[in-house]
Amino acid sequence: MPADTTVTSSDAETGVRGWLQRHLSKLVVAPSFLAAVIFFYGFILWTVYISLTGSRMLPDYELIGFDNYARIWRLSRWETAFDNLFIFGVLFILISMAVGCVLAVLLDQRIRAEGVLRSIYLYPMAISYIVTGTAWKWLLDPGIGLEKAMHDMGWTSFSFGWINDPDMAIYTVVIAAVWQASGFVMAMVLAALRGVDDEIIKAAWLDGASLPNIYRRIIIPTIRPVFLSAFVILMHLAIKTFDLVMALTAGGPGTATAVPATFMYDMAFQRDRLDFAATSAVMMLATVAAIIVPYLYSEIRGPRRG
Repeated sequence: MPADTTVTSSDAETGVRGWLQRHLSKLVVAPSFLAAVIFFYGFILWTVYISLTGSRMLPDYELIGFDNYARIWRLSRWETAFDNLFIFGVLFILISMAVGCVLAVLLDQRIRAEGVLRSIYLYPMAISYIVTGTAWKWLLDPGIGLEKAMHDMGWTSFSFGWINDPDMAIYTVVIAAVWQASGFVMAMVLAALRGVDDEIIKAAWLDGASLPNIYRRIIIPTIRPVFLSAFVILMHLAIKTFDLVMALTAGGPGTATAVPATFMYDMAFQRDRLDFAATSAVMMLATVAAIIVPYLYSEIRGPRRG
């Protein structure tokens, strides 16, 4: 009997050990996964629920339906924020893509000091939007920035006060955002360019194709998926832009540079309107999802065969 007991205990220990070995990775990941479910997806659902209520400073869990989604479009502040997002998003994406592609093509020619230039262009990626906004705020301030520097050098007629002009302030946000994001696009495109098969390019050279035609007809179509990835990422950054605007203009002058993210912050913490804040957050989430979900679906599904 003791021998049987020993064998049984040993088998049990072996079984437990084997089970732990098979499921160790799941056990390690489980706490992080559970935290993500609760604090990410849980609060998303909570925000959606609050957007369907009449909450003010504190949550009110009595449902009123989708009235907030209709009422928010009657607010001039939201219309201004949405218009600014459209202007900022279009210019930010187009200019960042253009500048990034030009820089990538130039560096792809393997010019001298490529490593130094690449580091310079990539440097803005290493700093936060708060630092970027603060630096550009100082640079564009007429009293201490570029305008004052030009006046000190004798160009007294020079004027660049966009940051204080309600009609032009949104474009200062575009300038600062492009400065930081174009290096990211450059890195993606340059990596793709270096991955193009050299044999195809050499064959095109032998056929007498010019360098612009090689890029336009061979290289750029080959790396087209990279452009799509860059577009999706830049669109996501544009929609959720908050810290750059707050550091650079704080949404001003007035509401001239307000965007949906700053509108959400203002409604939640300045005007005690959790319902409108949650509604704007859900609309931003829906916009991001409408862009990213089809992209992820196409990436997961992959190219069709047959």
